[in-house]
Amino acid sequence: MSNSESPRVTMRPMDEFNQKLIKNVHPDNWLNPQPTDDYDLVVIGGGTAGLVVAAGAAGLDLGLKIALIEKNLMGGDCLNFGCIPSKCLIRSARVVEEIKKAKDLGINISQQFDVDFATVMERMRRIRASISHHDSVERFKSLGIDVFLGAGKFKSNNTIEVDQQTLKFKKAVIATGARAVKPKIRGIEAAGYLTNETVFSLTQKPEKLAVIGGGPVGCELAQTFRRLGCEVTLFHRGSHILNQEDPEAAEILQKVLIDEGIRLVLNCQLEEVVTVTEGKRLYFSVNSERDSVTVDEILVGAGRAPNVENLNLEAVSVEYDQTFGVKVNDYLQTTNPKIYAAGDICMNWKFTHAADAAARIVIKNTLFSPFGWGRAKLSSLVMPWVTYTSPEIAHVGMYAKEAEKLGIKIETIKIPYIRIDRAIADHEESGFLKIHHKKGSDQILGATIVANHAGEMISEITTAIVNNIGLSKLSTVIHPYPTQAEAIKKAADAYRKTLLTPKTKQLLGFLTKFS
Repeated sequence: MSNSESPRVTMRPMDEFNQKLIKNVHPDNWLNPQPTDDYDLVVIGGGTAGLVVAAGAAGLDLGLKIALIEKNLMGGDCLNFGCIPSKCLIRSARVVEEIKKAKDLGINISQQFDVDFATVMERMRRIRASISHHDSVERFKSLGIDVFLGAGKFKSNNTIEVDQQTLKFKKAVIATGARAVKPKIRGIEAAGYLTNETVFSLTQKPEKLAVIGGGPVGCELAQTFRRLGCEVTLFHRGSHILNQEDPEAAEILQKVLIDEGIRLVLNCQLEEVVTVTEGKRLYFSVNSERDSVTVDEILVGAGRAPNVENLNLEAVSVEYDQTFGVKVNDYLQTTNPKIYAAGDICMNWKFTHAADAAARIVIKNTLFSPFGWGRAKLSSLVMPWVTYTSPEIAHVGMYAKEAEKLGIKIETIKIPYIRIDRAIADHEESGFLKIHHKKGSDQILGATIVANHAGEMISEITTAIVNNIGLSKLSTVIHPYPTQAEAIKKAADAYRKTLLTPKTKQLLGFLTKFS
């Protein structure tokens, strides 16, 4: 072992749960190992992409020498500042909404209920700590991986330096991820603001909260904190939330957010933040009319910046951009053939499952594609995604607007959830399923689902697209009744009905005479 100990990392509040988390993903007493002579693969970044690359390569049991470098917390955003903590809060927030709607379902809540914000946050920290062993330093060490805690940077075309130690590599992978963009609003730095990296450290509920950004992250957290009892103002510079989403889906969610009491400020220009006695006063303008709101906290949920700094990428001729990150080709190879990248550092899809999928491509292309034979492509992926609001919005494949831009003629089948018995029974009739298929064919090109469990349903359609299963075949799949996923079968059946032309009806009528 090296005498170099990893720098101390803390996470507020340092209670028993965060202490357990730190012990797993960045232990204070960790000693970096003595580097081996030559690593087959060195990975910089211990988030999802980096962990999957390292574990996947080591798990093949081929005697490969693998090193993993992480300067902050193993598990990256997903474990520490993203997927896991946010979904814990969303679960608690959904309980609040269920209680509020209980009367509609014949349940009278006899007593006034109370949201214990501190306990909600403690539950999140407890769960995060309890699953952190999956991404722990010790687990990856047990896989035969040399784990180095510290800042890694390229030193030469085949060496990386971490805490004055030099690691020699045959191939390297950059998986350093991304962070929240600093907002360009006058005075906000002095006033202070929250991002996804700090909001989950709250222990006291902000009575008034401003959320900047009407994209998926902003909408998820705005709804969650509103349900947990905060007075929320959501700012968005566009004319509608979720600009990139299916317009009908975004419209449903926008109405829900307003109905739940979120103040939605659209088409706004954020100008200045001033610290006042009551908190933080945020000045903004809409259509040249100036206004302000005073809040306890400001949460920035718009934009991500790639972590390209201090990697010394120039030394190894890796091209990058401060906005879009490391430049890669379709094989996730950088401008240096020996160095690859995966995850938020280089991809437009900034999802944990996208980073996982990209990592598998990197394993194939770095270790099992001699002379470039049989390389896997990023463009071959069919990527679903979900906005985890209530209702959820899940999508895969093309949107109608994308097909139009590409000159692809499509037909769209829409199944409103008012036609789905289980959705009616669940009192969740406002959603829909929409499937786009190629005109004159049953080939599925894309789909959007708006439902409370849309994220659980989208995989069936993703599977169909990946395996080239058309609507005709999908209509033969038996779905349990009653389920909300029955909407998929109804859409497939609707396509089958379009095949009943006058000629086919005439033929069927002829056949019935002999049956």
